[in-house]
Amino acid sequence: MLKQVFLNLCESYTDDFLKTTSLWNEIEKEHTKPNRYYHNISHLVHIYQQLLSIKPEIIDWDILLFSLFYHDFIYNILKKNNEEASADKAVQVLNNLQHISKERIDNCHQIILATKNHQINTNSDVNYFTDADLSILGASWQTYTTYINNIRKEYKLYPDFLYNKGRKQVLRQLLAMPQLYKTPHFKKQYELQARQNITAEIKLLEN
Repeated sequence: MLKQVFLNLCESYTDDFLKTTSLWNEIEKEHTKPNRYYHNISHLVHIYQQLLSIKPEIIDWDILLFSLFYHDFIYNILKKNNEEASADKAVQVLNNLQHISKERIDNCHQIILATKNHQINTNSDVNYFTDADLSILGASWQTYTTYINNIRKEYKLYPDFLYNKGRKQVLRQLLAMPQLYKTPHFKKQYELQARQNITAEIKLLEN
C-alpha cells in the first residue's frame, strides 16, 4: 500500500519512474532492517492511517507525506541526531525533485525535526504530524504493550538497569507536558488513555 502512495506522490514532482522506484527501495531497505522492531514499515502505515482520517485539515498534504516517509529514515539507537539526519535526507531528496519550493522543503525539514521533542508549533501541519506520531501512546493497553516490547527490543544492547532509567526519564517528561496532543482531534481521542498507559508503564519499569 505505502509503495503505491509514495510512487503516486512523486508523480507530481518527477517523470523519472526509475528514480522514484529507487527512492522507494531505499526507504523500504532502511525500514526493514532487522533491528527495527517498531520504527519500521508498520509504523509508517499506522501514521499514514492516522493522518488520512484528518486529511481535510492538512494544509500541505504532499509535504506531510514526504515527512512521513523520511522522518525515521535514519534510526540508530547509539546516535542522538536521528531526527536531524533524517530531516537532512528529506531535504536532499526534495531538492532533487521538481516543482517544490524552498519554503515547502523547509516545512518538511521543520516537521521532521519536531518529532524530536513534540512541542506545540504555530504550524498546524507540524502539530498534526507529531500527534499522529505519538498516537500509539493512546492505543489500547494490549497494543501499547506490544509497542513497548518492540521498543525494548530495539534497545536490547542496553541492560535493564540502564534502559529502565532512560525510559522512565522519557516517560516522565511526556507526563509533565501540559498536553501530549496539540490538536483537538488527537487530544480528544488519545490524551486520557495515553496518560494511563504511560503511568502504567512507569510502574512496570519500577518493579
